[in-house]
Amino acid sequence: MIQIRPVSDLRNKFPEIENAVKEGEPVYLTKNGYGSMVVLSLEKYAELLDAVESKLDEADRRVALDSMRYSHTEMFDKLRGDIHG
Repeated sequence: MIQIRPVSDLRNKFPEIENAVKEGEPVYLTKNGYGSMVVLSLEKYAELLDAVESKLDEADRRVALDSMRYSHTEMFDKLRGDIHG
């Protein structure tokens, strides 16, 4: 279940937040009703970084096999088209 808590809970109820992230779930903290930060366990954070690093490595491998190159304008135009249809 998603946990959304005020950032003051980080100071006032740290053990509860610590237990929640130890269970593997992120805790979303708000300040004045708006999202402020996310607390993750070190393990979940490492998994997240590993996944990103893996995707970047795959992209590097694919680029090495393809001679086609795009300018940044062409690439962003393509991405905007993919996102907005």
